[in-house]
Amino acid sequence: MSAERYTLAVIVGSTREGRFAPVITNWFTRHAAASHPHITLDVIDLDTVRPYELRPGTEEFIAYAKRVEQADAFVVITPEYNHSFPAPLKHALDLLRAEWQAKPVGFVSYGGISGGLRAVEQLRLVFAELHATTVRETVSFSLPAGPFDDEGRLHDPVPPARAADALLNQLTWWALPLRDARRDRPYGA
Repeated sequence: MSAERYTLAVIVGSTREGRFAPVITNWFTRHAAASHPHITLDVIDLDTVRPYELRPGTEEFIAYAKRVEQADAFVVITPEYNHSFPAPLKHALDLLRAEWQAKPVGFVSYGGISGGLRAVEQLRLVFAELHATTVRETVSFSLPAGPFDDEGRLHDPVPPARAADALLNQLTWWALPLRDARRDRPYGA
């Protein structure tokens, strides 16, 4: 895999009180940093960004848009709520358009027996409309508290690490040529 650097924005899609998202995010970002040192991580936690409070033209909106624009690829960490993904995540995606275009997106999902995969399938539709490219490989955790101990470590780290590596390898494959293509010929031009 290429050692060329790129920026991966990790979007934390849950804002619920008592959310499990920080445990998943901490595991994923630690793994990515340790095993894929060519990736610069930017964690965009929607609980901090507060997308419903963002108004175009404000400092906060501009800062959020800039972080999305500067990313070469994305990983969305999403729970599954009622067979779908969280409303704040949808709102955060809908706030921008061009910033998402011609960039790869991967998913780390969790929740219930499906491991959040129903939320991922709906997110694929949203990203297709935003002209982003979703990769096939995912990481999913069914009943997420079970695989993790009280300190947020996986009981059996090997299968999730393999899945994360497959996801990150696919994102790298797409991120670098798409970044070059956007530079050489802006998307939609």
